[in-house]
Amino acid sequence: MSRVLIVEDEAHIAQGLRFNLEAEGHNVVVVGDGESALELLLKPKNGDKAPKEFDAVVLDVMLPGKDGFAVAAELRAAKKFVPILMLTARGRPEDVLKGFASGADDYLPKPFELAILLARLQGLLRRSEWMQQSRENTSTENEQNPTAKVAEYGVFTFGGRTIDFGKLELRVKENVIHLTLMEAEFLRHLIVNQGRVVSRKSILEEVWGLHEDTDTRAIDNFVVRLRRYLEDDPAHPRYLLTVRGVGYRFVPEP
Repeated sequence: MSRVLIVEDEAHIAQGLRFNLEAEGHNVVVVGDGESALELLLKPKNGDKAPKEFDAVVLDVMLPGKDGFAVAAELRAAKKFVPILMLTARGRPEDVLKGFASGADDYLPKPFELAILLARLQGLLRRSEWMQQSRENTSTENEQNPTAKVAEYGVFTFGGRTIDFGKLELRVKENVIHLTLMEAEFLRHLIVNQGRVVSRKSILEEVWGLHEDTDTRAIDNFVVRLRRYLEDDPAHPRYLLTVRGVGYRFVPEP
């Protein structure tokens, strides 16, 4: 049984979600503001040695006090990588992109259909289970052939760097960088198309599920962050190259 935290200040939405998620067999906790969510997720309570563990968080953007963006960013900064389904206002592209930048794993615009939310949440929970399985039994096939097709549990190695898609980890020398789901999917898209120019349009549509008329500056900001992970000198990248006016190109062997 999965434990789900709902962070929603509109009581009728929160209680409706609780009722339906519990009917699906989930254990549900509801809080109405960002500060309470961070208390639960990051700080031990009542003599506990560790914070409460949740398998997923349904996080509204518009909250009293700290908004959903701030909550997601603080969780990721604290190395808390619980899957986050963010509820955005009217599905505005700027909210969606800001949510991904802050560390959300998926988004759903309000108003939403309950069936869609349940499907999105189940997808995050299923991926979390896959990650747990891969920690116990990571396939060695891609380690032996790092340029092979990047599978669900794939491991891709280049330039002394290893991306483990099952664990959502990037290993650079002795450092281990935890990736959000969106960071991993972005890298997967680049790797599958390695050597080829990947347009911003394809990134928007195939990675983020957005329309091509969305402002693409958020992609550029996303790439800046990935370069800090991947490159020895992010100002002079060797692996993740900009193709001016078009998009990007990933070159594993410069």
